Amino acid sequence: MKKKIALFYDCFSRLRNLSIHPRYSTIRRKKCAALLLFSMEIHIFVVMKEVKNVVFDLGGVVFARDPKKFEPEFIKFFSYITLPEMPKFWEDYDRGVVSYDEVLRSLAEYNSCDVELAEKNLLRSIRTQEVIPPTRELIRGLKAANYKLYVLSNMSLEFIKFLREVDVYKYFDGEVVSCEEHIVKPEAEIYHRLESRYGLVPSETLFIDDRKANIVMARELGWQGYVFDAHNPSQSCAELTKLLLEDNL
Repeated sequence: MKKKIALFYDCFSRLRNLSIHPRYSTIRRKKCAALLLFSMEIHIFVVMKEVKNVVFDLGGVVFARDPKKFEPEFIKFFSYITLPEMPKFWEDYDRGVVSYDEVLRSLAEYNSCDVELAEKNLLRSIRTQEVIPPTRELIRGLKAANYKLYVLSNMSLEFIKFLREVDVYKYFDGEVVSCEEHIVKPEAEIYHRLESRYGLVPSETLFIDDRKANIVMARELGWQGYVFDAHNPSQSCAELTKLLLEDNL
């Protein structure tokens, strides 16, 4: 199964590049695009027959802050969350190897402000996390369809304590959270811990994350993966609904 998935992704990449190649004729590009769509349909067929477990990242996939509700200064304060790699102090916070007070000092230094403002903004950031509505509906649909649902997330202690109290969390059958394991994605060991703890078969497991590096590692370990678009969750959830629910009837 792992080889099949790798072949499909290679096929996607090659056909996608050919379908937009400027030196190809319009007819040839259209043929490549048609083949791309056909290969995608094959991939969907394979996935829907295999997946039994769906694993969710939390931040940006299940939970997020609504940027429309915040002033630009607050959004800028946490702008590093959009970077390809998190700052070391935040990764250590997610890893559970620095204290709350230590991360406050690092956060204040990073933003050139006092610790009081850093704590005010951090607490506000925790308390204003909301469930992403289309993801909530996707999770409910998957649960009703008897998929096993899990969490695999880089998350600090203060954040995960808050999120576990949100109603949607009741749908998950298990979790592995970085601050309790002292390892973070995309380190292979954190994926292995979820597998071994809940007896997951890699080829039957689909991982949904908004960071490509985390999906790349999942695929290397034989999982299936979907890169969630945190900027367009409705589209991602619609694609996942078609993939896992509508096409699985």
